[in-house]
Amino acid sequence: MNIFVANLNYKIRKENLEGIFAEYGEVTSSKVIFDRDTKRSKGYGFVEMPNEAEAQKAIAELNGAEWEGKVIMVKESEARPDTEAAPRPESETQPTEEAA
Repeated sequence: MNIFVANLNYKIRKENLEGIFAEYGEVTSSKVIFDRDTKRSKGYGFVEMPNEAEAQKAIAELNGAEWEGKVIMVKESEARPDTEAAPRPESETQPTEEAA
């Protein structure tokens, strides 16, 4: 299960994130998201846990918990929205009679 973790202390690194979730079971990956330009943490990350029961327990116990001075939000990650632009309706691509 892919888990989203928000409101992280900006000093948190991937190893810290992995360590806190490892208390609940096997962690296959962890990632803290950094800004490309500033190289500073954006304050959120993701953790992958293969065992759903362990992941659900981690979510239940860590969501709303204080960690490194901040109250974190932990939930199951949602699928990324499709980034391709949706086709525009025909009315937006064809000139109207009023415009002609």
